[in-house]
Amino acid sequence: MDGIDLVPLAVGHMIGMGAIGSCVGIGILGAKFLEGSARQPELIEKLQGKVFLLAGITDGAFIIATGIGLWFSTANPFRH
Repeated sequence: MDGIDLVPLAVGHMIGMGAIGSCVGIGILGAKFLEGSARQPELIEKLQGKVFLLAGITDGAFIIATGIGLWFSTANPFRH
């Protein structure tokens, strides 16, 4: 088995682990936002913008990993 044969496995792990991490991160972020807004409703406007910014950054990491993984699977830069 050559190292080039492991690229699809690496791509699958890159996309899958990124998706799991992104989903868990956004779930925790949403839970903490709801908890914080229930404790102090007057801070909802201030917290909401930060929550959307952090959700975008968390999703951005997954989207970048997906793009790099698809790039590796279609135009393999490790091919001789």
